[in-house]
Amino acid sequence: MSDVVVRELRGLAEMDALRLTVGNVWGATAAGMVKSDFLMALAHAGGYIAGAFDNDEMVGCSFGILARHDGDWCLHSHITGIVPERQNSGLGARLKFHQRDWAFDQGLTAITWTFDPLVRRNGWFNLRRLGARAIEYHVDFYGPLNDDINGSEETDRLLAWWDVDPSRSTSREPTKPVIEVPTPDDIVALRGSDPEAALDWRRVMRGRLAPLLDTHDVVGMNNNGDYILTGKEMR
Repeated sequence: MSDVVVRELRGLAEMDALRLTVGNVWGATAAGMVKSDFLMALAHAGGYIAGAFDNDEMVGCSFGILARHDGDWCLHSHITGIVPERQNSGLGARLKFHQRDWAFDQGLTAITWTFDPLVRRNGWFNLRRLGARAIEYHVDFYGPLNDDINGSEETDRLLAWWDVDPSRSTSREPTKPVIEVPTPDDIVALRGSDPEAALDWRRVMRGRLAPLLDTHDVVGMNNNGDYILTGKEMR
């Protein structure tokens, strides 16, 4: 792990390698979600494109685009992924902190990205490990992705907001009162074993969490895997 280097990508060959890495993370069909010519244009225009390398092997990747949220210039992180054999190693956090350092150097306010509200481990990582919060709920945001993780299910997403200023992007003890919303133990496994139960979780989460995000932010996750919500704060 200490020998892994995280750096920005350059040249067409490295953009091709990013696409292969995406396929290793989300499945072979996912490699087509982005093309190397687009990545080259994004890099040339000053976008963020990075990879994690173990010697010459890319074992993680990330890229994002400039975005504007409520008047603030941000980096919207479209993809960040680690190959399966390197997951749960701390490498995902290294990629995200590299991303935050880059955004800080560009004078941006925050990093945003979307994640599936049903995937507990992603919620834990985003909210507890990084100290982000979720500020919006989007119903079927991407449509069916048909990859190895999402399948053909509707793609409801939470929008995460991660302050670039480290003093604001650490976990804060929520003020009372709070609302708690449960998540399934492992929605990815449930999609394979009981698709109807997984769909029920989607419907319940959408019906419960989507209306709350009009007036609340998701600011954490407790040890039971429940989202913790408090009233929206001014950014």
